Amino acid sequence: MRKLATVAHAKVWGSPQTEPWFLHAETRLGCTNVGCTNVGEIWFASSPEFPLLVKLLFTAESMSVQVHPGDAYAQQHENSRGKTEMWHVLRAEPGAQVALGLRATITKQQLREAAQSGEIESLLNWVPARAGDTFFVPAGTIHAIGAGLVLCEVQQRSDVTYRLYDYGRPRELHLDRAADVAILTARENRPACTLPLECQYFRTESVRVNGVVRCGSPGKDSVYIVIGGEGLIAGEPFRPGDAWEVDAGSEPFEIVSPGAVFLVSSPSSSSSVAAL
Repeated sequence: MRKLATVAHAKVWGSPQTEPWFLHAETRLGCTNVGCTNVGEIWFASSPEFPLLVKLLFTAESMSVQVHPGDAYAQQHENSRGKTEMWHVLRAEPGAQVALGLRATITKQQLREAAQSGEIESLLNWVPARAGDTFFVPAGTIHAIGAGLVLCEVQQRSDVTYRLYDYGRPRELHLDRAADVAILTARENRPACTLPLECQYFRTESVRVNGVVRCGSPGKDSVYIVIGGEGLIAGEPFRPGDAWEVDAGSEPFEIVSPGAVFLVSSPSSSSSVAAL
């Protein structure tokens, strides 16, 4: 078991309000961007062979409208895995929303035109986001994350993103490749998912600790992310924003806390198939 280092990334849509998961002054010390005032993402530095990437996201403004490719397209065009992901909401301001898929079926040409005009915002399937909600975002799903949110994201280890619309920010768009991979049929306006959530790439569950929880030897490499509370894990202190990687077959351990919540994520058996 080892505590994971973190890397902070400044984003134009990021926020200075990263507490209690990270003290903002501390995140600036390790930030990869000069003048890291608004932290958008905190990455947990898991082992290179671990096929998942876990992040915390902090949004003061809306993120871009984007889509990620599946494995086959990403391997062919980006020499990468695809990117299926999930979000678990840690904090949400009143009225916060996320967008998952389209409200109506459109063509590739209509997608390009809507992205260029900004009409794509109104074509998205926006749903309320509240603390405790979980959303599943398969590769190919056009999506967006609104302002006023803190999310824990679990995803395939990939950073391939095709932006469709970015609110006038001077960043590159990727309309052709986005149109190639996007699901253009209407998506049912379904509510948030419940944990545990399992797909072909990962399984994520919530573990609540009120006293002592004894964790057996894991069958798969896993990451334990502290989303609330303080205490001891295998005798080591933890606080919100900490994460620990536990190897498959490691010794059983205990988590001790008067009140804490973890997200625990592990890869599915098929997740290593799409190797780089």
